[in-house]
Amino acid sequence: MARKIGIVVQRYGLEISGGAEYHARLIAERLARYFAVEVFTTTAHDYVTWADHYANAVDVIHGIPVNRFRVKKPRDPERFGRIQKRVVAEEHTYLEELDWLDEEGPLAPALLQALDRRQDEFDYLLFFSYRYYHSYQGVRRFAPKAILVPTAEHDEVIYLRLFRDLFRLPAAIVYNSVEEMELIQRLSGNSHVAGDVVGVGSEIPASFDADGARRRFGIDGPFFIYIGRLDENKGIPELFRYYLALQQKDFPLTLVLAGSSRLPIPEHPRIRYLGFVSDEDKFSLLAGAEFLIIPSQYESLSMVALEAWAMGKPVVANGCTEVLRGQCRRSNAGLWYSSYAEFSEVVRLLHGDENLRQRLAENGRRFFTENYSWPVIDGKYLRLIERLDARRQIPEGGSPRGG
Repeated sequence: MARKIGIVVQRYGLEISGGAEYHARLIAERLARYFAVEVFTTTAHDYVTWADHYANAVDVIHGIPVNRFRVKKPRDPERFGRIQKRVVAEEHTYLEELDWLDEEGPLAPALLQALDRRQDEFDYLLFFSYRYYHSYQGVRRFAPKAILVPTAEHDEVIYLRLFRDLFRLPAAIVYNSVEEMELIQRLSGNSHVAGDVVGVGSEIPASFDADGARRRFGIDGPFFIYIGRLDENKGIPELFRYYLALQQKDFPLTLVLAGSSRLPIPEHPRIRYLGFVSDEDKFSLLAGAEFLIIPSQYESLSMVALEAWAMGKPVVANGCTEVLRGQCRRSNAGLWYSSYAEFSEVVRLLHGDENLRQRLAENGRRFFTENYSWPVIDGKYLRLIERLDARRQIPEGGSPRGG
């Protein structure tokens, strides 16, 4: 009988095309090549309210059973905002941090109860995103077989007392970047916890239709592209300000935006908002772009940067974000900015120098292949599990000795 791995994540579905949830799906589908995998998640699709969306209690997605549990209490964004402001900016108690955790959600105690009933079936449980209810409570409850994929960003909540001990508890931690590992180890002193910097791979199509994507979306002339959610935490308002300032000098590159948006899009002939696009269109658009722009203020790993590098596209990133700056340095495949003056200089330089774009492209392909191709990612997960098996004295294909 195949050994079993559980994947526990806040949302899960083919319609969720980015972030920790997409990361979790890719890892689930890779680990399913080696283990029997099941997913435990919620019925939510919207990450702001956690409102019920998926009707089925059990789905099967790409051959993997997906167990969905209703959220006990949807999030009230206004109430959540007030509580978060208090715990990150004012004197507060530990109980108020627990209130924040319940409001952060998604509050799904039935999910944890199901894991309680079935925990003996699983060799390990992978919890994605440290800051959510399921990970905080699940890692504490199932620590000996918990593998945490924290997807931690350098934001305010990581400093809450709630999380001071959390990173010391799991059997192992899978980090997304060197910067994330250093941040967590500095805050928690958890260097004794097994772990590795792993990240995630990506499925890159064998062929693209860049010209077809241009025709479908009516894009004329050269362009650069942003791919992902359009919200404040992703640095989109600043991107709009910088790009519109650049347009006062008649900059010839069109800004193309692909992803769901919660923000108004400026009306400008060189700003093209496409909304959510399919993976096929995403990669075809990337293939036709001069470079990818990542203005995000908070990242634990930019998956779309890895996809761009795999396809031989340079990246321009927000240099105020340690992870993005570090990825660009290590790959030598991206440039970064920390002000409008630097933004203007970098995008003009990259647009005007095809040889530079080509050199960065070659560096990016090599960096992806050596660090983020699927054989590399698979190997890191399998070796980590082997280390945990040895620590728990689990023979290959068996149960812990003495239990």
